[in-house]
Amino acid sequence: MKLKTTMAAACAFFAGSALAQVPAGYPADYQKIIDSAKKEGKLVVYGATDSKATQPLIKDFSALYPGITVEYNDMNSTEVYNRFISEAAAGGNTADVMWSSAMDLQIRLASDGYALKYKSAEAAKIPGWAVWDDKAYGTTFEPAAIVYNKRLVDAKEVPQTHADFTKLIQQPKFKDKVTTYDIEKSGVGFMFMSQDASHNPKFLDMENAFGVARVRVQSSTGTMLERISSGENLIGYNVMGSYALVRAKSDPSIGVVLPKDYTLVMSRVVFINKGAKNVNAAKLWLDYMLSHRGQTIIANDSKLFAIRADVTGETTSADLLKLIGKDNVKPVPVHPVLLQYLEPAKRMVFLKQWKETAGKK
Repeated sequence: MKLKTTMAAACAFFAGSALAQVPAGYPADYQKIIDSAKKEGKLVVYGATDSKATQPLIKDFSALYPGITVEYNDMNSTEVYNRFISEAAAGGNTADVMWSSAMDLQIRLASDGYALKYKSAEAAKIPGWAVWDDKAYGTTFEPAAIVYNKRLVDAKEVPQTHADFTKLIQQPKFKDKVTTYDIEKSGVGFMFMSQDASHNPKFLDMENAFGVARVRVQSSTGTMLERISSGENLIGYNVMGSYALVRAKSDPSIGVVLPKDYTLVMSRVVFINKGAKNVNAAKLWLDYMLSHRGQTIIANDSKLFAIRADVTGETTSADLLKLIGKDNVKPVPVHPVLLQYLEPAKRMVFLKQWKETAGKK
């Protein structure tokens, strides 16, 4: 998906200076950042979040900081990384802010020197595992889910654990009817699957089960949900839970399971480009994303699961922890430990094993 959304930062009735005051509790000199951002007048964001989910954030940010136009470029997670790398290498204009669900690729960029070191005034309000070196910040708390077609999968068949899923998809009924991310093309798909390898002691059994089922791979969550809803596929694995749970509320064919043995939770990572053209506007955006106000929009309008514990609503980390159980939630840390599977030799071995097991037809 390649969709470019540009929204004017203010309507005439939002022009009052009171709406651009320093947020409560921020340093007094924060006004300098606000004033400088207004002079810049623009912010360019590259993201792997659907534009529909991003628009409420842009609209509210625009109301809060009149005079700054937000240009949001919506791509899949691998495209976000590749476009930024190529533009940065060419020395041309690129994103001021990077925001992606491919946590490992974001950390690679940050650790390779592309991220500006900036201590957000909101940093203390998010979990310690979601901040790395004042450069990369987690913004959401989103589960990896098992999604199934409620019309075609009997309630007794619905898997509750990874072991249940592995056993289920080897049944003849599920041949050619199972879907997951194409881990060669989807950054978030590769990250989820490599994390599974770390948490699931029977991961090889699951890979072999994918092979038995002749798994069908996709590069986007939306495609997987469409095919499960239509019945073309019966069940999907490691589907982005935030999107799936929203879809399930309006689509009676969609059922969602958050595995009871463990549920991986990813956080969309944001960082400011060290070479940002609109660096002050980028600082405002990062702080806004982590603020109580921004997180409330993330939870209640964007439906992406807020990471802050003090935010209330339908899609919050607090509600998810209650639903799954604190001990069963496995957050993926915003940390260079994620880079181990991106090391070329290890990535090659991982993909080779995937092709020899899950990829066999």
